[in-house]
Amino acid sequence: MRHVQVQTTKNEYPIIIHHNFDLLCEHLVKQGVQGKKVCLITDDNVSPLYLNHVVKLLQTITNEVSYIVIPHGEKNKNLDTIQTIYEGLLAHKLDRESVLIALGGGVTGDMVGFASATYMRGIDFIQIPTTLLAQVDSSIGGKTGVDFDGYKNVVGAFHQPRLVYINTQTLSTLPIREVQAGMAEIIKHSLIESATYFKYITSHPREILALESEILEELIYESCLIKSKVVSADEKEKGLRATLNFGHTIGHAVERLLNFSLLHGECVAIGMVAAAYLSKGLNQISAKDFMAIEACMEAFNLPTRLDNLDPEVVYQELYYDKKTKYNALNFIVLTSIGSCEMKHDLEKNVIIDAIKYIMQGDSQ
Repeated sequence: MRHVQVQTTKNEYPIIIHHNFDLLCEHLVKQGVQGKKVCLITDDNVSPLYLNHVVKLLQTITNEVSYIVIPHGEKNKNLDTIQTIYEGLLAHKLDRESVLIALGGGVTGDMVGFASATYMRGIDFIQIPTTLLAQVDSSIGGKTGVDFDGYKNVVGAFHQPRLVYINTQTLSTLPIREVQAGMAEIIKHSLIESATYFKYITSHPREILALESEILEELIYESCLIKSKVVSADEKEKGLRATLNFGHTIGHAVERLLNFSLLHGECVAIGMVAAAYLSKGLNQISAKDFMAIEACMEAFNLPTRLDNLDPEVVYQELYYDKKTKYNALNFIVLTSIGSCEMKHDLEKNVIIDAIKYIMQGDSQ
């Protein structure tokens, strides 16, 4: 069992990393869940795998357990699904002392977090992430929300969980494409924070994709340490936390323009290649480092190029990014492998060049 502590100015909570659900109830009791009304919310992909088992565990610490199953996928990450959750919570008579539990990937976690932030003006919730991306990134830090009118996470709230419980064995039921997508966020953590971590990742692609338990646990632990450190220092993204958006500015634009046909992590991978190319163009990283970054994405079978998009259309889409302020684009760029900074004043042609690079067949 590994343990990471997140401590913000108003909240403190543990991230528990274990290879099964055996310690779940022990840690729920520590968080004061025993005897409370609990509603477990999961999606229709995850429910056949883990719903019954987790419900039975919860019934050992409380007599009032209910559950809601929502449709899976980014296309259902919207206010209609939130309404379904609200209706279920009212039907099950959850009150202000009740607790929601998110069991699933990032989409489920974001929506349950948003529902808990807004139901009766805010109740407690627990994260039980079952995908690699959710375990190392989206379940930590209290960013909750839904997509609106096709724009990603533009409706949401900061609302920290009481506990994040990671069962690494849930990764064994993930499609390999989901594992690869999760690796994009892990690679991101290394690029913005630790050259040593990046070297470790690039040295073990075969073992990681084979889901070797010790290496996977080490990756999850290291990424949770990085994410918790950043969140603890800057809970509401006033400065440092924005570095976690490396690759996301162009990645989110691509994700929307492709109508979410690629997974989030796949779009982030493409976005990171563009952001690294941008960093190289600014003479902040070497051509050798850029090639190492692109090769790392390819080692995990992550996309590094796209086609059928107009660079100008992608550029205009960037203005819907949440980091845009006063109609000015903000980019996280690397200063080396393992460190980064925000740039506020990049010329359009520099950004367009980076977008052109990721277009299929470009040979720059």
